[in-house]
Amino acid sequence: ASLCFMLSTIIPLKYSVKVESTKSTPSLRETVGKARKNRNLNNTFIDWKFSIALPFVKNSFSRSRNESTLIPKATVAITSFPNLENVSFISYSSVFPAAASALKNSAIDWAQSATSSNMSPHLASGEGRTQRRPHVPPLFVHGERTESFRTDLSPPTSSESGLLFVMVDVCSHVKILYNSFEGFKMGGFYDFMKPIFMLREPEVIKQITVKDFDYFMDHTPTMTNSNPDSDEVGGDSLFGNSLFALRGQKWRDMRATLSPAFTGSKMRHMFELVADCAQSMAEFFKAEAAAGKTLEYEMKDTFSRFGNDVIATVAFGIKVDSLRDRENEFFTKGKAMLNFQSIKVLFKFLFLRAFPTVSRKLGVDFVDSTLTEYFKGMIVDNMKQREAHGIMRNDMIQMMMEVRKGSLRHQKDEKETKDAGFATVEESKVGKSTINRVWTENELIAQCFLFFLAGFDTVSTCMTFLTYELMLNPDVQQRLYNEVMETDESLNGKPLTYEVLQRMEYMDMVVSEALRKWPPAVVSDRFCVKNYMYDDGKGTRFVIEKGTTMWIPTIAIHTDPKYYENPEKFDPERFNEENRSKIDTGAYLPFGVGPRNCIGSRLALMEVKVIIYNLLKEFSLEASEKTQIPLKMSKNMFALQAENGVWLELKPRKH
Repeated sequence: ASLCFMLSTIIPLKYSVKVESTKSTPSLRETVGKARKNRNLNNTFIDWKFSIALPFVKNSFSRSRNESTLIPKATVAITSFPNLENVSFISYSSVFPAAASALKNSAIDWAQSATSSNMSPHLASGEGRTQRRPHVPPLFVHGERTESFRTDLSPPTSSESGLLFVMVDVCSHVKILYNSFEGFKMGGFYDFMKPIFMLREPEVIKQITVKDFDYFMDHTPTMTNSNPDSDEVGGDSLFGNSLFALRGQKWRDMRATLSPAFTGSKMRHMFELVADCAQSMAEFFKAEAAAGKTLEYEMKDTFSRFGNDVIATVAFGIKVDSLRDRENEFFTKGKAMLNFQSIKVLFKFLFLRAFPTVSRKLGVDFVDSTLTEYFKGMIVDNMKQREAHGIMRNDMIQMMMEVRKGSLRHQKDEKETKDAGFATVEESKVGKSTINRVWTENELIAQCFLFFLAGFDTVSTCMTFLTYELMLNPDVQQRLYNEVMETDESLNGKPLTYEVLQRMEYMDMVVSEALRKWPPAVVSDRFCVKNYMYDDGKGTRFVIEKGTTMWIPTIAIHTDPKYYENPEKFDPERFNEENRSKIDTGAYLPFGVGPRNCIGSRLALMEVKVIIYNLLKEFSLEASEKTQIPLKMSKNMFALQAENGVWLELKPRKH
């Protein structure tokens, strides 16, 4: 109760520094003096927004020895550029204007002091860094997430500022930050306790994630060891050992080890397992319709059950039917494992994030141990049964067994490259390298956990919003249905194959557009593993320090009119043969970009396409009484989710 009271009384203060790069080099004193009179902030390169965060964030701040006044390190770094024309300090606070003014004056006074005493850090060369970096400790506990904890976008008032549990949805939060940096290549803000760069330009995104990948190899440690010099897991052992969380050479080795399991040739082998689940789902709906029932369903729950069944058979080697047996153990335990909304899970998440090493020593895991032991036992028993009886099956368990033996190798597949969907990401040289390494049982089990997480939630999210768009756009649904029926007729009664599905052009256009408008991962990240000199080639150069997080705001870029005309319109024609070549690869990121892209993009696309094929073949997707138009997004910071669910009615077609 005391903690909640403390959090509810937090008053956020926000400030901004904007900088323009120019060929001239006025003194910092002149620059700041001009800024005090003139606050025009146009044509600036970088906008760093910051608020008050925890004072013990050692990687981000340092205390002045001689001054009691503290200002953000970000201010020091930016105002210390040798070629500035305009620097302005602006208060965004409507609560404590006096404090805002004091901060502004302190920043200006410090900058003048630094200039007069020749203390400029000269970040352009990365040399002579100042040891005096006074700052204002950023706001406990949510940093720049002020909008994340509010229901509207108006300035905060004294009665509502700092309310931690009243949030906007995750899409709005990302877009608010993205739009606040309009005109800049990147911007800065605080996510809880950590300073973060948000990348806004496709060229900068490709530079960070592809060209200079070695500097930004890892994901930000969230529930793992936060030491950028260490590859040790720390924190949650299951999540920490997954491909997503692994770091450095260990990630490279695991990526290369698993990559052969996700090639086109392997997808062909697994296609029958996925298709069986899709056909079973369609048969269930047909039986319900034959019994006179109205087929009104919440699609997120429905597709989560389908995703659960696919992962059960593909990754865990068991067969379940979560539509008919709605409370089967595999589904209920999986749902419990992914329940991120309980108070217990929330506090675990915060503790693991703040103290990953301590959490590991105390044995604190994000996922309840009874649930992890259930899935671990299932995998281990399955492997033992197969080894004892010589059972072979085209699924992930079999591939994990091959990985353990070191017998899984890449197979070149020229045909797959030609037929792959537009959204498919290609494997880099990292994934195609040969690795001879022995992996522990727990390390391999962690990968199955990651596959489950992706199949249960991420893929089902794509299916949910795709079917919603088909309901809203009957012309698109009809054209896709026509392609489905043409494809079915061409099969002459034979079952659908992986190759035939891959050749469905309009299907690929529709799925690609759904992933643009509704990317399941609304934001991705990279973590700076060694000091990096950013240089835009136009005179702006500065150091991004080791341990800094870079955000890639996928949802905001995908809906930016600069890259997609009329972005709120669902228009598959963006991805036709003529238009797809015009799309910047740095502005279309549903599965990420660079060597650390999503390893399972082929499997995800196969799942989505095969279920849409089977559904449209038998049913039309229409609005029900519960359908919400337009959708209101859930104020849930962990996922892309509709507030009241996505309800649709499936109406049987008359063939």
